[in-house]
Amino acid sequence: MTETTLLSAGDIGRIIDENAARICDEVKDLGRFAIVGIQTRGVELANRIRSKIEALSGGKIDSGILDITFYRDDLATRGVLPAIKETRIEFNISGRTILLVDDVIFTGRTTKAAIETLMSFGRPRAIRLFVLVDRGNRELPIQPDYCGHRVETGLDDRVKVLLGPIDNVEDAVMLSRR
Repeated sequence: MTETTLLSAGDIGRIIDENAARICDEVKDLGRFAIVGIQTRGVELANRIRSKIEALSGGKIDSGILDITFYRDDLATRGVLPAIKETRIEFNISGRTILLVDDVIFTGRTTKAAIETLMSFGRPRAIRLFVLVDRGNRELPIQPDYCGHRVETGLDDRVKVLLGPIDNVEDAVMLSRR
């Protein structure tokens, strides 16, 4: 197995900065905008994007945390029960534009589960998707609105996102190929 670095800490910082600026330009009403991170690394990325948008706009952006465990369509086939993590959305999502944030998009099933989970909280005006890495191989017709890096991978390849506050190492994205 070979491992290569797809993104360095500097690359990740640049991606956050560029996408936050783009989001600020494209979202017309930041007062009706909120960011929700998918557990675990999506939460850290969402916090970084939110901080950057707040710095650019001078306003406060509502944010939340989403655990999709109970909405996964593969729970029965996983064999091991996954750990349940926190979900916290302390604002009304109805009528708002929600930026859903995840680290990697692969088949699209995690995003589908996240949308279903989010919809149980209300009916947003729109849901947009940011992912740090799009690794292809989609099984569902779900595409990110904002994407940091696209890479074609095989089904057996692994994309590992490392974020300092979670992994206690320097930020990086690694690709392992068989």
